[in-house]
Amino acid sequence: AIKEFDRKHKSDIKLNTKAVGRLRVACEKAKRELSSTTQTTIELDGLHQGIDFSTRITRAKFENLNADLFNKCIETVESCLSDAKMDKRVVDEVVLVGGSTRIPKVQELLQDFFNGKELSKRIHADEAVAYGASILAAKLHGNMSERVKNLVFLDVTPLSLGVEVFGEAMSVLIPRNTPIPTKKERIYFTCEDNQSAAKIVVYQGERAQTRYNHWLGTFSVAVPR
Repeated sequence: AIKEFDRKHKSDIKLNTKAVGRLRVACEKAKRELSSTTQTTIELDGLHQGIDFSTRITRAKFENLNADLFNKCIETVESCLSDAKMDKRVVDEVVLVGGSTRIPKVQELLQDFFNGKELSKRIHADEAVAYGASILAAKLHGNMSERVKNLVFLDVTPLSLGVEVFGEAMSVLIPRNTPIPTKKERIYFTCEDNQSAAKIVVYQGERAQTRYNHWLGTFSVAVPR
């Protein structure tokens, strides 16, 4: 939409943060409408420098613009199954969670990926996470009702945890999806002889080089002589 405005009116809207914010809200509204209709219109009066903006977008164009993002959704599903060491053919039910699962193309790709399996919509997509959180809260509170007492919850690390070693390399101590709490031990050696202390830099992420991971903290430990 920004590129279309710039092209039509020869005016750079990107520096107008208020206008970009209004346009983002309008695009979000259009995205939601395209889940139930095949085309919609984005209209904003006096968007930038008094210029009105209007454009029509179809569901087909929306799907084409976001094709790479939709494909990443399937890559994420594949990654989850791989981490769980589970074949998609043994999945009993596919529950849609989150507002974006209402997008027809997302549902189509998911259904194709799971070999035509019917997608479950019995839980409100916007409330599914809250349902899970409430069940966990009940378990933590000690609720022993029939509905929750036999449920087992595992909290895991979403990303690998490790420390930086020589060459800015990431040495993973706790791989992602490890149930927590957990404890890991590993022996490391100093880079130089007679060091009095070692700096420990902790990172979170999956990249081989720490510069591409998320820094969590730094501390020092004394090296016994």
